[in-house]
Amino acid sequence: MVVGVGIDAVDIDRFRASLERTPTMRGRVFTDRELDDVSSQADQVPSLAARFAAREAVMKAMGLGLGAFEFHDVWVEREESGRPVLRVSGRAREHADRLGVGAWHLSLTHTDHVAIAYVVADR
Repeated sequence: MVVGVGIDAVDIDRFRASLERTPTMRGRVFTDRELDDVSSQADQVPSLAARFAAREAVMKAMGLGLGAFEFHDVWVEREESGRPVLRVSGRAREHADRLGVGAWHLSLTHTDHVAIAYVVADR
């Protein structure tokens, strides 16, 4: 049973400018594992933007607003196949448990200009 659906789009150029303007943003928003996962990419920003969109989409799927949980409470891992997997902990996990979320479904995509994350919170 679907608990909620969330989608978010991030303008890659604006996100790139934010990362350049605030160098500490990478560490505040992304886990070490996420940063390691994209480290071999020539341009990491589209993948990071998609991961940022995933956090926003999780908030929307649970009917929450910005600040409901810490950015590190939600992160994206990749299976060997390349499939993205959503992980939640901390306050995000507490909200999910309260809503009865037992599974997450995640799809990420990006073009040269926009990164999109689509999240389904399921029982």
